[in-house]
Amino acid sequence: MTAGMSRAKERGALHTLRRGLLCTLAAVGVGILGITSMAPAAVAADGVRSKQWYLDAMNATTVWEKTTGSGISVAVIDGGVNPSTPALKGQVLPGVDVSGIAGDETDDYDGHGTTIAELIAGTGKGGGIQGLAPGAKIIPIRTLVEEMREKEAPDRLHTVDKAIRAAVDSEAKIINISLGQEGWDNDTKDAVEYAASKGKLMFAGVGNDAEDLNNVDYPAAYPDVVGVAATDAAGKAGKFSEHGDEVHLAAPGVDIPTWCDETFKQYCDGQGTSQATAIASASAALIWSANPDWTANQVLRVMFESAGRSEDAKPGSLSSYLGHGIVRPGAHINRGVGKPGDPNLSPLTNERTPGSPGAPGSSESSASSEPSGSASAPASGASNAPGDGEGDKAVTAGASKSTEDDSQLGLILGGAAVVVVLAGGAFFFLRKRRAA
Repeated sequence: MTAGMSRAKERGALHTLRRGLLCTLAAVGVGILGITSMAPAAVAADGVRSKQWYLDAMNATTVWEKTTGSGISVAVIDGGVNPSTPALKGQVLPGVDVSGIAGDETDDYDGHGTTIAELIAGTGKGGGIQGLAPGAKIIPIRTLVEEMREKEAPDRLHTVDKAIRAAVDSEAKIINISLGQEGWDNDTKDAVEYAASKGKLMFAGVGNDAEDLNNVDYPAAYPDVVGVAATDAAGKAGKFSEHGDEVHLAAPGVDIPTWCDETFKQYCDGQGTSQATAIASASAALIWSANPDWTANQVLRVMFESAGRSEDAKPGSLSSYLGHGIVRPGAHINRGVGKPGDPNLSPLTNERTPGSPGAPGSSESSASSEPSGSASAPASGASNAPGDGEGDKAVTAGASKSTEDDSQLGLILGGAAVVVVLAGGAFFFLRKRRAA
Protein backbone atom coordinates (compact mmCIF):
# COMPACT_ATOMS: atom_id res chain seq x y z
CA MET A 1 0.00 0.00 0.00
CA THR A 2 1.26 3.47 -0.78
CA ALA A 3 -0.35 6.14 1.33
CA GLY A 4 0.39 9.52 2.87
CA MET A 5 -0.08 9.39 6.60
CA SER A 6 -0.60 12.31 8.92
CA ARG A 7 -0.55 13.01 12.62
CA ALA A 8 -1.03 16.31 14.43
CA LYS A 9 -0.67 17.13 18.10
CA GLU A 10 -0.03 20.18 20.22
CA ARG A 11 0.71 20.03 23.92
CA GLY A 12 0.18 22.76 26.52
CA ALA A 13 2.19 23.35 29.71
CA LEU A 14 1.22 25.26 32.84
CA HIS A 15 2.90 28.55 31.95
CA THR A 16 4.02 28.28 28.32
CA LEU A 17 2.52 26.99 25.11
CA ARG A 18 4.45 24.20 23.49
CA ARG A 19 3.15 23.31 20.06
CA GLY A 20 4.37 20.13 18.44
CA LEU A 21 2.97 18.75 15.25
CA LEU A 22 3.90 15.43 13.71
CA CYS A 23 2.69 15.05 10.13
CA THR A 24 4.10 12.45 7.81
CA LEU A 25 3.97 11.34 4.22
CA ALA A 26 4.77 7.67 4.58
CA ALA A 27 4.24 4.45 2.75
CA VAL A 28 2.72 2.88 5.82
CA GLY A 29 1.64 4.09 9.24
CA VAL A 30 -1.26 5.33 11.26
CA GLY A 31 -1.98 8.83 12.52
CA ILE A 32 -3.88 9.87 15.61
CA LEU A 33 -6.85 12.03 14.72
CA GLY A 34 -7.15 13.87 18.00
CA ILE A 35 -5.43 16.41 20.18
CA THR A 36 -4.88 18.75 17.26
CA SER A 37 -4.62 21.68 19.63
CA MET A 38 -3.80 22.36 23.23
CA ALA A 39 -4.55 25.52 25.15
CA PRO A 40 -1.67 27.59 26.53
CA ALA A 41 -2.56 26.70 30.10
CA ALA A 42 -3.14 23.21 31.39
CA VAL A 43 -6.46 22.42 33.01
CA ALA A 44 -6.35 21.64 36.71
CA ALA A 45 -7.80 18.20 37.35
CA ASP A 46 -10.42 19.53 39.77
CA GLY A 47 -11.73 21.85 37.07
CA VAL A 48 -12.13 19.30 34.32
CA ARG A 49 -15.86 18.69 34.73
CA SER A 50 -16.61 22.38 34.30
CA LYS A 51 -14.80 22.24 30.95
CA GLN A 52 -17.02 19.43 29.64
CA TRP A 53 -19.62 21.77 28.16
CA TYR A 54 -21.21 19.11 25.99
CA LEU A 55 -22.46 17.06 28.95
CA ASP A 56 -24.76 19.91 29.98
CA ALA A 57 -25.80 20.53 26.36
CA MET A 58 -26.78 16.87 26.09
CA ASN A 59 -28.65 16.87 29.42
CA ALA A 60 -26.40 14.00 30.41
CA THR A 61 -27.56 13.86 34.03
CA THR A 62 -31.12 13.26 32.84
CA VAL A 63 -29.96 10.53 30.48
CA TRP A 64 -28.01 8.85 33.29
CA GLU A 65 -31.21 8.51 35.29
CA LYS A 66 -32.25 5.93 32.69
CA THR A 67 -28.97 4.46 31.48
CA THR A 68 -25.24 4.92 31.97
CA GLY A 69 -24.09 2.46 29.32
CA SER A 70 -23.88 -0.53 31.65
CA GLY A 71 -23.57 -3.90 29.96
CA ILE A 72 -21.76 -2.43 26.95
CA SER A 73 -18.03 -2.79 26.29
CA VAL A 74 -16.20 -0.47 23.91
CA ALA A 75 -12.93 -1.50 22.27
CA VAL A 76 -10.54 1.45 22.06
CA ILE A 77 -8.05 0.96 19.23
CA ASP A 78 -5.24 3.39 20.00
CA GLY A 79 -1.70 3.69 21.36
CA GLY A 80 -2.66 2.10 24.68
CA VAL A 81 -4.91 2.90 27.65
CA ASN A 82 -3.70 3.61 31.19
CA PRO A 83 -6.21 1.90 33.52
CA SER A 84 -4.74 3.53 36.64
CA THR A 85 -5.98 7.11 36.24
CA PRO A 86 -8.59 8.06 38.86
CA ALA A 87 -11.34 8.23 36.23
CA LEU A 88 -10.56 4.80 34.76
CA LYS A 89 -9.97 2.67 37.85
CA GLY A 90 -12.28 -0.31 37.54
CA GLN A 91 -13.40 0.72 34.06
CA VAL A 92 -10.85 -1.12 31.92
CA LEU A 93 -11.06 -4.82 31.04
CA PRO A 94 -8.16 -6.98 29.80
CA GLY A 95 -7.20 -6.10 26.25
CA VAL A 96 -4.74 -6.95 23.50
CA ASP A 97 -1.48 -5.43 22.25
CA VAL A 98 -0.79 -5.94 18.54
CA SER A 99 1.71 -3.07 18.21
CA GLY A 100 4.79 -5.28 18.36
CA ILE A 101 6.76 -2.83 20.51
CA ALA A 102 7.75 -2.95 24.18
CA GLY A 103 4.96 -2.81 26.74
CA ASP A 104 1.36 -3.94 26.59
CA GLU A 105 -2.12 -2.52 26.06
CA THR A 106 -1.97 -0.67 29.41
CA ASP A 107 1.07 1.37 28.34
CA ASP A 108 -0.25 4.57 26.74
CA TYR A 109 2.40 6.06 24.48
CA ASP A 110 1.26 9.69 24.68
CA GLY A 111 -1.96 9.99 26.68
CA HIS A 112 -4.22 9.90 23.64
CA GLY A 113 -5.77 6.47 24.14
CA THR A 114 -6.42 7.14 27.81
CA THR A 115 -8.18 10.39 26.93
CA ILE A 116 -10.43 8.55 24.49
CA ALA A 117 -11.24 5.88 27.07
CA GLU A 118 -12.08 8.50 29.72
CA LEU A 119 -14.32 10.46 27.35
CA ILE A 120 -16.28 7.27 26.78
CA ALA A 121 -16.40 5.65 30.22
CA GLY A 122 -14.56 7.84 32.74
CA THR A 123 -16.14 8.08 36.18
CA GLY A 124 -15.00 11.63 36.94
CA LYS A 125 -13.38 10.45 40.17
CA GLY A 126 -10.35 12.28 41.45
CA GLY A 127 -11.21 15.29 39.36
CA GLY A 128 -10.81 13.28 36.15
CA ILE A 129 -12.88 13.31 32.98
CA GLN A 130 -16.53 12.39 33.33
CA GLY A 131 -17.35 9.97 30.53
CA LEU A 132 -20.62 10.25 28.66
CA ALA A 133 -21.25 6.53 29.27
CA PRO A 134 -19.73 5.94 32.73
CA GLY A 135 -21.39 2.57 33.08
CA ALA A 136 -19.65 1.17 30.01
CA LYS A 137 -16.36 -0.75 30.10
CA ILE A 138 -13.25 -0.24 28.00
CA ILE A 139 -11.29 -2.95 26.20
CA PRO A 140 -7.90 -1.50 25.16
CA ILE A 141 -6.49 -2.66 21.83
CA ARG A 142 -2.99 -1.25 21.41
CA THR A 143 -1.95 -0.71 17.82
CA LEU A 144 1.08 0.86 16.14
CA VAL A 145 0.23 4.55 15.80
CA GLU A 146 2.41 6.82 13.70
CA GLU A 147 4.56 8.34 16.45
CA MET A 148 5.26 4.88 17.87
CA ARG A 149 6.23 3.64 14.42
CA GLU A 150 8.57 6.56 13.78
CA LYS A 151 10.39 6.25 17.09
CA GLU A 152 10.19 2.57 17.93
CA ALA A 153 9.60 0.52 14.79
CA PRO A 154 10.31 2.51 11.58
CA ASP A 155 10.48 -0.64 9.45
CA ARG A 156 7.28 -2.18 10.76
CA LEU A 157 3.96 -2.04 8.93
CA HIS A 158 0.83 -0.70 10.56
CA THR A 159 -1.27 -3.08 12.63
CA VAL A 160 -4.75 -1.55 12.37
CA ASP A 161 -6.17 -4.60 10.61
CA LYS A 162 -4.90 -6.86 13.41
CA ALA A 163 -6.27 -4.44 15.99
CA ILE A 164 -9.74 -4.47 14.42
CA ARG A 165 -9.77 -8.27 14.30
CA ALA A 166 -8.71 -8.44 17.94
CA ALA A 167 -11.50 -6.04 18.86
CA VAL A 168 -14.03 -8.11 16.93
CA ASP A 169 -12.97 -11.26 18.75
CA SER A 170 -13.44 -9.56 22.11
CA GLU A 171 -16.76 -9.02 23.88
CA ALA A 172 -16.91 -5.40 22.70
CA LYS A 173 -20.07 -4.37 20.86
CA ILE A 174 -18.62 -1.01 19.80
CA ILE A 175 -15.20 -0.35 18.26
CA ASN A 176 -13.72 3.14 18.61
CA ILE A 177 -10.97 3.96 16.09
CA SER A 178 -9.59 7.44 16.76
CA LEU A 179 -6.86 7.23 14.15
CA GLY A 180 -6.59 7.19 10.40
CA GLN A 181 -4.50 6.73 7.30
CA GLU A 182 -4.76 7.95 3.77
CA GLY A 183 -5.35 5.31 1.16
CA TRP A 184 -7.30 2.10 0.79
CA ASP A 185 -5.74 -0.95 2.42
CA ASN A 186 -7.14 -4.36 1.57
CA ASP A 187 -6.15 -5.97 4.88
CA THR A 188 -7.90 -3.26 6.87
CA LYS A 189 -10.91 -3.34 4.54
CA ASP A 190 -11.21 -7.10 5.09
CA ALA A 191 -10.97 -6.61 8.86
CA VAL A 192 -13.73 -3.98 8.74
CA GLU A 193 -15.97 -6.32 6.76
CA TYR A 194 -15.25 -9.06 9.28
CA ALA A 195 -16.33 -6.72 12.07
CA ALA A 196 -19.56 -5.83 10.28
CA SER A 197 -20.35 -9.49 9.71
CA LYS A 198 -20.03 -10.08 13.45
CA GLY A 199 -22.47 -7.32 14.32
CA LYS A 200 -19.96 -4.79 15.64
CA LEU A 201 -20.58 -1.04 15.43
CA MET A 202 -17.48 0.89 14.32
CA PHE A 203 -16.79 4.61 14.71
CA ALA A 204 -13.73 6.39 13.30
CA GLY A 205 -12.62 10.01 13.05
CA VAL A 206 -12.75 11.53 9.57
CA GLY A 207 -9.49 13.43 10.10
CA ASN A 208 -8.13 16.87 10.90
CA ASP A 209 -6.80 17.98 7.51
CA ALA A 210 -9.72 20.14 6.35
CA GLU A 211 -7.58 23.29 6.21
CA ASP A 212 -4.86 21.52 4.27
CA LEU A 213 -5.74 18.82 1.75
CA ASN A 214 -9.01 17.48 3.19
CA ASN A 215 -7.94 14.02 2.11
CA VAL A 216 -10.20 11.03 2.63
CA ASP A 217 -9.09 9.11 5.73
CA TYR A 218 -9.50 5.40 6.38
CA PRO A 219 -10.93 3.46 8.14
CA ALA A 220 -13.59 6.19 8.46
CA ALA A 221 -14.25 6.05 4.71
CA TYR A 222 -14.82 2.29 4.50
CA PRO A 223 -18.51 1.54 3.81
CA ASP A 224 -19.12 -0.27 7.11
CA VAL A 225 -17.54 2.37 9.37
CA VAL A 226 -19.31 5.42 10.81
CA GLY A 227 -17.21 8.51 9.98
CA VAL A 228 -17.37 11.16 12.72
CA ALA A 229 -16.70 14.90 12.34
CA ALA A 230 -16.02 17.39 15.16
CA THR A 231 -18.11 20.38 16.27
CA ASP A 232 -17.74 23.18 18.82
CA ALA A 233 -20.11 24.46 21.51
CA ALA A 234 -21.98 26.58 18.96
CA GLY A 235 -22.57 23.60 16.70
CA LYS A 236 -20.02 24.68 14.10
CA ALA A 237 -17.88 22.10 12.38
CA GLY A 238 -14.28 22.68 13.46
CA LYS A 239 -12.12 24.24 10.76
CA PHE A 240 -9.80 21.26 11.07
CA SER A 241 -12.61 18.69 10.76
CA GLU A 242 -12.58 17.05 7.34
CA HIS A 243 -15.74 17.06 5.27
CA GLY A 244 -17.13 14.96 2.46
CA ASP A 245 -19.12 11.83 1.75
CA GLU A 246 -17.33 9.90 4.50
CA VAL A 247 -18.99 12.04 7.21
CA HIS A 248 -21.98 10.22 8.72
CA LEU A 249 -22.30 11.89 12.11
CA ALA A 250 -20.78 14.74 14.10
CA ALA A 251 -20.04 15.11 17.80
CA PRO A 252 -18.44 17.64 20.14
CA GLY A 253 -14.70 17.80 19.45
CA VAL A 254 -13.53 21.33 20.30
CA ASP A 255 -12.42 22.54 23.75
CA ILE A 256 -12.44 19.04 25.17
CA PRO A 257 -10.32 18.17 28.27
CA THR A 258 -7.45 15.97 27.13
CA TRP A 259 -4.42 14.48 28.86
CA CYS A 260 -1.45 16.69 27.98
CA ASP A 261 1.02 13.81 27.61
CA GLU A 262 2.04 10.37 28.78
CA THR A 263 2.93 11.60 32.30
CA PHE A 264 -0.77 11.97 33.21
CA LYS A 265 -0.10 14.93 35.48
CA GLN A 266 -2.56 17.39 33.98
CA TYR A 267 -5.23 17.93 31.37
CA CYS A 268 -5.12 20.43 28.53
CA ASP A 269 -7.80 21.88 26.28
CA GLY A 270 -7.79 19.70 23.19
CA GLN A 271 -9.67 19.32 19.95
CA GLY A 272 -9.95 16.79 17.17
CA THR A 273 -12.13 14.22 15.48
CA SER A 274 -10.63 11.70 17.91
CA GLN A 275 -12.50 13.28 20.79
CA ALA A 276 -15.65 13.53 18.67
CA THR A 277 -15.40 9.84 17.81
CA ALA A 278 -15.18 8.92 21.49
CA ILE A 279 -18.32 10.91 22.28
CA ALA A 280 -20.14 9.26 19.37
CA SER A 281 -19.09 5.83 20.66
CA ALA A 282 -20.33 6.73 24.13
CA SER A 283 -23.65 7.88 22.67
CA ALA A 284 -24.02 4.50 20.99
CA ALA A 285 -23.21 2.76 24.28
CA LEU A 286 -26.01 4.65 26.05
CA ILE A 287 -28.57 3.81 23.38
CA TRP A 288 -27.51 0.17 23.16
CA SER A 289 -27.54 -0.21 26.94
CA ALA A 290 -31.11 1.11 27.01
CA ASN A 291 -32.06 -1.33 24.21
CA PRO A 292 -29.90 -4.42 24.79
CA ASP A 293 -31.82 -6.61 22.33
CA TRP A 294 -31.09 -4.32 19.38
CA THR A 295 -28.51 -4.97 16.69
CA ALA A 296 -25.76 -2.56 15.65
CA ASN A 297 -27.92 -1.59 12.66
CA GLN A 298 -30.80 -0.55 14.88
CA VAL A 299 -28.61 1.44 17.26
CA LEU A 300 -27.03 3.30 14.37
CA ARG A 301 -30.34 3.95 12.63
CA VAL A 302 -31.69 5.56 15.78
CA MET A 303 -28.51 7.64 16.08
CA PHE A 304 -29.02 8.87 12.52
CA GLU A 305 -32.68 9.65 13.00
CA SER A 306 -32.23 11.39 16.35
CA ALA A 307 -29.17 13.43 15.34
CA GLY A 308 -29.50 17.20 15.68
CA ARG A 309 -29.98 19.38 12.61
CA SER A 310 -31.29 22.86 12.00
CA GLU A 311 -34.99 23.39 11.43
CA ASP A 312 -34.50 24.29 7.78
CA ALA A 313 -32.51 21.17 6.89
CA LYS A 314 -34.22 19.41 3.99
CA PRO A 315 -35.51 15.89 4.64
CA GLY A 316 -33.53 13.40 2.58
CA SER A 317 -30.37 15.48 2.56
CA LEU A 318 -27.00 14.93 4.21
CA SER A 319 -24.44 17.52 5.19
CA SER A 320 -20.86 17.19 4.00
CA TYR A 321 -19.85 18.66 7.36
CA LEU A 322 -22.25 16.93 9.78
CA GLY A 323 -23.64 13.98 7.84
CA HIS A 324 -26.96 13.09 9.48
CA GLY A 325 -26.32 15.60 12.25
CA ILE A 326 -24.86 15.91 15.74
CA VAL A 327 -25.28 12.98 18.14
CA ARG A 328 -28.13 13.38 20.65
CA PRO A 329 -28.51 10.20 22.75
CA GLY A 330 -30.98 11.97 25.01
CA ALA A 331 -33.35 12.66 22.14
CA HIS A 332 -33.97 8.93 21.89
CA ILE A 333 -33.50 7.88 25.51
CA ASN A 334 -35.63 10.66 27.01
CA ARG A 335 -38.11 11.34 24.20
CA GLY A 336 -38.12 8.26 21.98
CA VAL A 337 -36.88 10.00 18.81
CA GLY A 338 -35.83 7.50 16.15
CA LYS A 339 -37.10 4.09 15.14
CA PRO A 340 -34.86 0.98 15.17
CA GLY A 341 -36.26 -0.54 11.97
CA ASP A 342 -34.95 -3.72 10.38
CA PRO A 343 -32.31 -5.38 12.60
CA ASN A 344 -30.46 -6.81 9.62
CA LEU A 345 -30.47 -3.85 7.22
CA SER A 346 -27.42 -1.60 7.43
CA PRO A 347 -28.25 2.13 7.49
CA LEU A 348 -24.74 2.74 6.15
CA THR A 349 -24.84 0.59 3.02
CA ASN A 350 -28.58 -0.07 2.61
CA GLU A 351 -27.62 -3.73 2.33
CA ARG A 352 -28.42 -6.68 4.53
CA THR A 353 -25.80 -7.71 7.07
CA PRO A 354 -23.78 -10.72 5.85
CA GLY A 355 -25.18 -13.93 7.25
CA SER A 356 -28.57 -12.45 8.10
CA PRO A 357 -31.83 -13.67 6.53
CA GLY A 358 -32.13 -12.33 3.02
CA ALA A 359 -28.45 -11.39 2.73
CA PRO A 360 -26.53 -12.54 -0.36
CA GLY A 361 -25.46 -16.13 0.15
CA SER A 362 -27.93 -16.80 2.97
CA SER A 363 -30.35 -19.69 2.85
CA GLU A 364 -33.34 -17.37 2.82
CA SER A 365 -34.21 -15.16 -0.11
CA SER A 366 -34.52 -11.43 0.32
CA ALA A 367 -38.16 -11.71 -0.70
CA SER A 368 -38.88 -13.73 2.41
CA SER A 369 -37.31 -11.17 4.66
CA GLU A 370 -38.54 -7.75 3.69
CA PRO A 371 -37.09 -4.91 5.75
CA SER A 372 -39.43 -3.24 8.20
CA GLY A 373 -38.15 0.13 7.09
CA SER A 374 -35.93 1.00 4.15
CA ALA A 375 -32.64 2.65 4.98
CA SER A 376 -33.36 5.22 2.30
CA ALA A 377 -36.73 6.28 3.67
CA PRO A 378 -37.44 8.34 6.78
CA ALA A 379 -38.93 6.41 9.64
CA SER A 380 -42.46 7.31 10.58
CA GLY A 381 -42.65 9.78 13.42
CA ALA A 382 -38.92 10.37 13.64
CA SER A 383 -37.91 13.88 14.49
CA ASN A 384 -34.90 16.01 15.22
CA ALA A 385 -36.65 18.89 16.96
CA PRO A 386 -36.70 19.39 20.71
CA GLY A 387 -39.80 19.31 22.84
CA ASP A 388 -42.88 17.80 21.28
CA GLY A 389 -41.11 15.60 18.71
CA GLU A 390 -42.16 17.57 15.66
CA GLY A 391 -39.61 18.97 13.23
CA ASP A 392 -37.26 17.65 10.59
CA LYS A 393 -37.97 14.21 9.29
CA ALA A 394 -35.26 11.64 9.83
CA VAL A 395 -32.34 11.60 7.44
CA THR A 396 -31.20 8.09 6.65
CA ALA A 397 -28.62 6.38 4.51
CA GLY A 398 -29.31 6.33 0.83
CA ALA A 399 -30.40 9.96 0.84
CA SER A 400 -28.57 12.36 -1.41
CA LYS A 401 -25.95 14.79 -0.18
CA SER A 402 -27.34 18.25 0.27
CA THR A 403 -26.72 20.54 -2.67
CA GLU A 404 -27.48 23.56 -0.53
CA ASP A 405 -24.99 25.48 1.57
CA ASP A 406 -23.96 23.15 4.39
CA SER A 407 -23.44 26.21 6.55
CA GLN A 408 -27.17 26.24 7.24
CA LEU A 409 -27.02 23.00 9.24
CA GLY A 410 -26.60 23.23 12.98
CA LEU A 411 -26.64 21.82 16.45
CA ILE A 412 -29.60 20.50 18.40
CA LEU A 413 -28.41 18.81 21.61
CA GLY A 414 -30.57 17.64 24.50
CA GLY A 415 -33.54 19.97 24.88
CA ALA A 416 -31.89 23.09 23.44
CA ALA A 417 -31.89 24.05 19.77
CA VAL A 418 -29.17 26.23 18.30
CA VAL A 419 -29.18 27.09 14.60
CA VAL A 420 -25.68 28.04 13.53
CA VAL A 421 -23.58 28.80 10.50
CA LEU A 422 -21.10 26.11 9.52
CA ALA A 423 -18.74 28.20 7.44
CA GLY A 424 -16.07 26.63 9.62
CA GLY A 425 -14.95 26.43 13.24
CA ALA A 426 -13.36 29.22 15.18
CA PHE A 427 -10.14 27.39 15.93
CA PHE A 428 -6.97 27.50 13.87
CA PHE A 429 -5.16 24.22 13.24
CA LEU A 430 -1.40 24.59 12.75
CA ARG A 431 0.13 22.01 10.51
CA LYS A 432 3.59 21.19 9.22
CA ARG A 433 4.53 18.44 6.77
CA ARG A 434 7.73 16.50 6.57
CA ALA A 435 8.95 13.56 4.55
CA ALA A 436 9.15 10.25 6.36
